[in-house]
Amino acid sequence: MKYSKRYIAFTGVLAVALLIKFNNFGEQYQTVNRFRGAQLEEETWNPLIAQSVNEGLLSVVIDNKEYTNEKYQFFMDSNLDIMVPVSILRDALNCSAHIYNEDTLLVEKHNSELSFSLNDDMIEVNGKKEKVVSPLIKKNKEYYVSLNDLSNYLDYSYTWNIQENKAQAADVSESATIIPTKYDLRDRARVSAIRNQGTYGTCWSFAALSAMESVLLPEQDYQFSVDHMTLNNGFHLAQDDGGEYTMGMAYLASWKGPVFEKDDPYGDNKTNPDLTAVKHVQEMQIIDGKDYEKIKEAVFKYGGVQTSIYNSLKSSQSKSPYYDRRTSSYCYIGTEKPNHDVVIIGWDDSYSKDNFSVDLEGDGAFICQNSWGSEFGDGGIFYISYYDTNIGTHNVVYTGIEDSDNYDHIYQSDLCGWVGQLGYNKESIYGANVYTAESNQNLTAASFYATGKDSEYQLYVVKNFEDESSLSNMTPVASGKLSNAGYYTIPFDKQIALDAGERYAVVLFISTPDAVHPLAIEYEADDATADVVLDDGEGYVSANGFEWENVKNVENCNICLKAFSNDR
Repeated sequence: MKYSKRYIAFTGVLAVALLIKFNNFGEQYQTVNRFRGAQLEEETWNPLIAQSVNEGLLSVVIDNKEYTNEKYQFFMDSNLDIMVPVSILRDALNCSAHIYNEDTLLVEKHNSELSFSLNDDMIEVNGKKEKVVSPLIKKNKEYYVSLNDLSNYLDYSYTWNIQENKAQAADVSESATIIPTKYDLRDRARVSAIRNQGTYGTCWSFAALSAMESVLLPEQDYQFSVDHMTLNNGFHLAQDDGGEYTMGMAYLASWKGPVFEKDDPYGDNKTNPDLTAVKHVQEMQIIDGKDYEKIKEAVFKYGGVQTSIYNSLKSSQSKSPYYDRRTSSYCYIGTEKPNHDVVIIGWDDSYSKDNFSVDLEGDGAFICQNSWGSEFGDGGIFYISYYDTNIGTHNVVYTGIEDSDNYDHIYQSDLCGWVGQLGYNKESIYGANVYTAESNQNLTAASFYATGKDSEYQLYVVKNFEDESSLSNMTPVASGKLSNAGYYTIPFDKQIALDAGERYAVVLFISTPDAVHPLAIEYEADDATADVVLDDGEGYVSANGFEWENVKNVENCNICLKAFSNDR
């Protein structure tokens, strides 16, 4: 039998690759950046190595967090570069990463800006052209970029270990922060349209939806309906009555909306309650306590951040001792509580204190989007001093906006969301909600509110629930820790099969440092929550996980604990 020279060479290369992969040589191979393969031609050697790597378990460790190709679509290309999906860059590299015009990737971190064009081996690094080995590509509707190239230009170390099929990247920058001293989302086409609330008290809704629209830009350009949010939110309030950020969170978390502005236009005193959400919001983080660094990071990584201020102006044309019309600059220093919501879209650490009408200790301002039309401020934008009493005290960033087909079913009993809190005068508590499966389904996730920073949680599922005694048979499905307060959806480590008509319970154990009432609940607290329904759920609480109480009987409330499933 005769073999071609190419076949013999290919067989030899395969043998060498396998020997290296399984460490059958007498010495340990060292970690290398790019393994080019002895004297063999790259077009023969490289695809073989890439195939061997991609057929195994490929792991990528970025800043000590591990990702694998079992869950994420990493792969080695024919240049022996590890290609990572652009969708993970924001969280994995703690950076800003966005696709513009479907063909350009902009990555920002520290003081670096990298611009990749689709299928182009030249990129821009802070405006200067540089050559890369593996260009940005699009594959199966996902964009991929070389981790090695990102590392080279973002001050990351990068190594590849062929024996372990593992790439490692770590931030080695000397910079203490990921963000620059000045940043403006207007420069990056990530600010939603300027709108005008008119005479209604709907600033909270404009701020929430404008912040959401900003988070989706530039990849998705939408305008959501304020009318629908303010008139279909489950609260007993009219548009003149005002509102606050937890109302918007409840509306979004319950999948009442958002809907498109064109389907429910603003200001016509009409709404359509039959419209369904065009997006599902699964995570909303709350940044408390004037943590300016975290606020800036949120703007940088995600987009606009909803925040609350005390507004002494009554309209775009009114005057105030706290507002300088010449410079569109505002600073209130006093004891009044917030009465107006705006969107933080940037900052300038060197913005002069002389631009404000009050005497201040130092420079610096947030750049904010208002809802008073383009005639106010600088085309609807104004500056608020870092020294303002209320700016940055209460902030919401919409970090989990997903397509509306992410889950087939939502189970919930808290349409008004986080109205109050329940506890046993200690940091931890168990809460459980009981639901009935509408069909043969797989239970895949649950959501709840973390009422404070650094909350630790454990989630469980109880199948075939009969009564409180069933809660002694809990199956663990997820656990973790949450840095910020807010609303979170947690995917389960394993799906739980449910039969049609089966009663089941989702159980949450949560521990929040320094809390005495760590569990978020819904109840009739005031006129705004007068329409709360307590017959739409069955909830239980426990101090220890063994002795349980029905929350309707003892506290007349619902637990904020939802469940999500997909049909089988």
